[in-house]
Amino acid sequence: MRRTGTTRRRALGVTGAAAAGLLASACAEGSGPRGSEGSAPGTLSGADSASAEAPLRTTAARARRELLAHYDAVIAAHPAAADRLKPLRAAVARQADALRGPAAGSTPSPAAPAPTSPSPSGSGSTAAPTSPPAPPVDPDRRKALKELAAAERRSADGHGTALVDAPPELARLLASVAAAGAAHAYLLTEGDPK
Repeated sequence: MRRTGTTRRRALGVTGAAAAGLLASACAEGSGPRGSEGSAPGTLSGADSASAEAPLRTTAARARRELLAHYDAVIAAHPAAADRLKPLRAAVARQADALRGPAAGSTPSPAAPAPTSPSPSGSGSTAAPTSPPAPPVDPDRRKALKELAAAERRSADGHGTALVDAPPELARLLASVAAAGAAHAYLLTEGDPK
């Protein structure tokens, strides 16, 4: 049993480091200027690419924020699991920021979205992320962790599906986030101590 805990912690550390490395490299590659070496005949360029990328980023960032709310709800309901969940939650928070980052900071002007954002009925505005409602959490810790793992898998599957339509930089980021989500799901369900 003691070895399982050590293995799980080591796997968590390795997975977190790998996901952070992939996320950092995807962000670094996406921050440079895009080349116009016509990689594919249907590839969008300039403003068209940015406008096609924005909805994908918004949807992906929203999915990560919903997952954050799920992590928070499980941590609040099962404080004994907090040490195990906080590193995964922190990774999800960084992923949400990375997915939201360039779309919120470079494409639209920072001052432009602010006036439209405070309107209570502005459902189309995504400039200021809102906290999604916390999902219900099973009172049994093991079931709650399984539900959280299932949410990670669904989110990872969604990112995997979205990367097909994404420009190259965003596709790499979505792929790394999907891989991290799959690793999180594994860590949440394997070797769960009683």
